[in-house]
Amino acid sequence: MSMREALQSSQTLIFGHRGAMADAPMNTMAAFELALRQGADGVELDTHLSRDGQPIVLHDFTLDATTDGQGQAADYTLAQLKKLDAGSWFGADFAGQRIPSLDDVLAAFGGKFLINIEIKSRMEAEQAPLVQAVSSCIRRHKLAERVIVSSFDAQLLHGFRELCPEALIGYLHYKGDAQRQLAGAMVEAWHPWIDLIDAEYMERARANGCFVNAWTVNDERRACQLRDMGVHGLITDAPGRLRDALSRC
Repeated sequence: MSMREALQSSQTLIFGHRGAMADAPMNTMAAFELALRQGADGVELDTHLSRDGQPIVLHDFTLDATTDGQGQAADYTLAQLKKLDAGSWFGADFAGQRIPSLDDVLAAFGGKFLINIEIKSRMEAEQAPLVQAVSSCIRRHKLAERVIVSSFDAQLLHGFRELCPEALIGYLHYKGDAQRQLAGAMVEAWHPWIDLIDAEYMERARANGCFVNAWTVNDERRACQLRDMGVHGLITDAPGRLRDALSRC
């Protein structure tokens, strides 16, 4: 099933936030595999570039918080980054997990669930190489219809749309004035912070023909409210627990 078909279905989709990050180190293959086992419909992940221009899957631009490396990830080649331990910070059971490339994730999971790829850059000079690398990776794996590409940066999304018009894009936002920013972005989805969503927000989304995928949804009662309001996708740290919660309410 394509991303569009899944979002158009009557089922509220569950996306594991950076995998199943409540139970495994974020943005690692272990976290994505666990999200799959927990019944997620898809995952959300973050990508930016290594020194040699390869899209890596890592939330921070720096290495210090989630690996045994230090400094800016963009100062290291992909081969150097793959030598770092990206799991021990979370727990001894995950020692030896590596920073995956976007290629790694799409190859392993692209045919198993849907993927929300958040693209992010530190500076304008990185934007063109980033959207080129990500769009090429998606096309190489023939997954344009199985992904949605999102960003807080409308300029990045415009650049991606020019290179890969067949893939859906979503605008990430957390400020109350997001709708004015969205007016200039060609998007199929809005990806709001959970607290922005109310009946009026959903009416605006429907009027604009946009899907709504909310982040980050960990409260079970709120998840049921959002489903009943017509939110299309819930991005959560704990996909298994949220799946169970939705089945009970």
